[in-house]
Amino acid sequence: MNEVFSFETEEIGPALDLVPLAARRALDHAGLRLPLEGWRSLAFEDRRRITRAGAEAVVDVATVHAIVQRAHPPALPMPLAADPSPDHLPEGLREALPKGRAIDARTWASLSGLARFSLVHCVRRAAKRGDPAILAAALDVLVPRAAAQDADATSLSSHLGPRGDVRMVDVAEKPPTQRRGVAVARVRMRPETASRLARGDTPKGEVLATARIAGIMAAKRTPELIPMCHAIALTHVAIALDVDEAAARVTITASAEATDRTGVEMEAMVAASVAALTLYDMLKGIDREMVVEDVMLVEKSGGRSGHFRRSP
Repeated sequence: MNEVFSFETEEIGPALDLVPLAARRALDHAGLRLPLEGWRSLAFEDRRRITRAGAEAVVDVATVHAIVQRAHPPALPMPLAADPSPDHLPEGLREALPKGRAIDARTWASLSGLARFSLVHCVRRAAKRGDPAILAAALDVLVPRAAAQDADATSLSSHLGPRGDVRMVDVAEKPPTQRRGVAVARVRMRPETASRLARGDTPKGEVLATARIAGIMAAKRTPELIPMCHAIALTHVAIALDVDEAAARVTITASAEATDRTGVEMEAMVAASVAALTLYDMLKGIDREMVVEDVMLVEKSGGRSGHFRRSP
């Protein structure tokens, strides 16, 4: 599932011209039926917020109602719709499952509300179009095959064993590939702090250089900080810091590269985070109200899941 909470199999696209399943769930919970023309009349950020709301465990229906009021043509009221119960598989789902893809009760109960909603919706869509591949593709995204086949599984996470014990994922059988991850973090500060940083007038000396070194060091220590991360033979780590005096913030971009069996997304995010925290430490003597924000993965490449790039 990507940053705007649409599944690859939906073929929605970054502009959200169509209604993702997460957004459909948000509208159902709010008791609203929004025609496609009304959906497209909303600003991209509004469509994104509705989609985000539908991806949460509890849908913020008040926010959904407030946003949908701006749609034209307007949404129509409909009966409130809840997620399929986690207590039992819905009628029709078990029969529709492809051969060899049974879902036991414990696996079903462990699925998120969005996952249960999406699977049931895909059953209806597959039946309507006469295309069972729609459900099979959704299962590949939402229900890992090993979990679906193991009646003793307690979770869909590959970090959990059959008895719920936390474990590191075995990547021995995966081939090494060239991998790259890019993450950003931002530090918001007072305008005078940004000005002093830009001209090098700070009490602790080389602020930017120290933050850059801290980010590189942190990337190499990621498996010591994030419990289930593998130790990766990093081939390159780079930290760029952009001081924007007008916006009174520093944007940190961290990239990490490796040829390995698992990705470097966490290395990039840890590097950006620690560089941001180091900036705070170096500048807190003149500005304790700084805010570290917007830590996010912006791009990754390599591995089975392929290329990801965050939408603008």
